Amino acid sequence: MKKILFALLFTTVSLSMSAQTIFGKWENRDEETNKVDSVIEVYKKDGKAYAKIVEITDKNRQEAVCDKCSGNRKNNPILGMNILTGLSKDGDEWSGGKILDPKNGKEYKCYIKLDGENKLKIRGYVGFSAFGRTAYWHRKQ
Repeated sequence: MKKILFALLFTTVSLSMSAQTIFGKWENRDEETNKVDSVIEVYKKDGKAYAKIVEITDKNRQEAVCDKCSGNRKNNPILGMNILTGLSKDGDEWSGGKILDPKNGKEYKCYIKLDGENKLKIRGYVGFSAFGRTAYWHRKQ
């Protein structure tokens, strides 16, 4: 009986700890309709946070390319593209990297941080964080 209780306790603690991380799959929702338009996977590489688009829900956009991007992203598929690069942990947020908006091809400085267990705040900006835009991703269940 003690082994079963310990296993249940360990599983509960593990699940709640994993829910309190930025890493995993997140849903990006259309600001007007609130429908999921893509799924982004945030992952860790060499101690930094990155994110790539792993799913596009609109079947007509699944083969879309980033025609407004510059450099090595120009005309590359959006599906599978890294859109968040090189963020380092700084207290309760990850910052110092950049985020790409594939809709306009522009890159912005950014920081991300958890806003509750299942909501991720993404702040993209030019210059100072006061001059930017905030978006929220929701943990994929």
